[in-house]
Amino acid sequence: MPWAGSAGEAGRGGCSPGTVDMVLSPTVDRPVRVARAAVFTVFALNGFLLAMWVVHIPVITDRTGVSKSTLGMFILLMAGAGIAGMRLAGPLADRFGSRALVGTAACIASVAVVGPGLATGPLGLAPALACFGFGNGALDVSMNTQAVLVERAYRRPIMAAFHALFSGGGLLGSLLGAAALRAGWDIRMTLVLAAVGCVALTLALVPRLLRESGSGAAAPHDLASVHATDLDDAPPDHGTDAPPDHGTTAPASASRHDVMPHGSEAVLPPHLPAGERPDPHLSARDRGRKVFALAAVAFALLLAEGVAADWSALQMREHLGADAATAALAFGAFSTTMTIGRFGTDRVSHAFGRVAVVRYGSLVAAVGLGVIVVSPWIPLTLLGWTMAGLGLAGGIPQIFTAAGNLGSARAATDMSRVFSIGYLGLLAGPTIIGWLTAVMSLTKAMVVPMIAILLCCRYANVVAPPRAD
Repeated sequence: MPWAGSAGEAGRGGCSPGTVDMVLSPTVDRPVRVARAAVFTVFALNGFLLAMWVVHIPVITDRTGVSKSTLGMFILLMAGAGIAGMRLAGPLADRFGSRALVGTAACIASVAVVGPGLATGPLGLAPALACFGFGNGALDVSMNTQAVLVERAYRRPIMAAFHALFSGGGLLGSLLGAAALRAGWDIRMTLVLAAVGCVALTLALVPRLLRESGSGAAAPHDLASVHATDLDDAPPDHGTDAPPDHGTTAPASASRHDVMPHGSEAVLPPHLPAGERPDPHLSARDRGRKVFALAAVAFALLLAEGVAADWSALQMREHLGADAATAALAFGAFSTTMTIGRFGTDRVSHAFGRVAVVRYGSLVAAVGLGVIVVSPWIPLTLLGWTMAGLGLAGGIPQIFTAAGNLGSARAATDMSRVFSIGYLGLLAGPTIIGWLTAVMSLTKAMVVPMIAILLCCRYANVVAPPRAD
């Protein structure tokens, strides 16, 4: 039976919403559910490793004797190495598979996190941070490529939850790192224990990840199966201008074995939702344009996120005269709603589509920044940062899903390009704001990220899934 309802309807044939969810959701095989849990853990591991570096920055700077300006240059070096890792990881993941690259990159990042703790001077700290940045960049691309693969096997949006686990891992790392420092542990012992634990965890996780076939789709025996009674089409992406797809209904005999290699391409079954399968019709030129468009939107969203991370507390302190403890609540409000929002984004994306998440999320974030610019009160400013975090929560996961489904043979390469250009936005945002504060107040400079995300709202259709044939 083809899809005959809308997101706001109770369901098909008078079914309750709960019944609709059960009908629309395919029965997922245990290997795919295990792979999802493994990717969740990899994202959390990545956040944990970054947090272990961040919480020890004061100790590391004391041990190495580097100044704040020198540390800034070294962090820029780390970011540059991360971008290099991202760009290299894409082609390698396409050639050898994201599962192998997740294991390699996670082990590199885990071992490299020890380096800054062992450094005793600037000459030791610089290469240590470069190695850590390289491993982290490669892990970013490979784990997101694996996440797209798992999401495709799940046949519904689950990408945002992976990114929420990254934040959760960062919180865990911050708490454990702070506890170790409070207990007086030597930084080298803390980081070595973290590295050993993360390497052991990585080795346990890698066999549970999905394998690609020769073209970037999941290997046939790894994919989810679908019961014959559950093979109705999934709802259309309501965030696009494309009409609902009424023309494809899976045959009753469809199963996981419908996903079989065919020449050099993997043929995905017709009952997969359009947003969960690669677009095989893009030419190389069109794919390049789409990658650039996705990267531009990622750049703008991450620019706003970087501004919030680095300037939110100072903005509230400068504009409203808040004390340091109160000003810190600005970033706390932003990061909390961003994390919570990512846990709920997948359900919203499933109901209304990827475009709606980017468009209306960007609009909410822009309104939040507008509130911050004009607010004369601390509670109202905190509300603005809360709205900004909630609005920005779901955008980046939708972009990565779109980038990973542009073409099955180059998914990781496409994603690495989007990721690296987007990451430049994360670095550029705080820098641009810093330059602007020489000629205007910090609060007025917040208009720049507001305009950037309004442009994301305007061009949200870039994340739309391909039209069904």
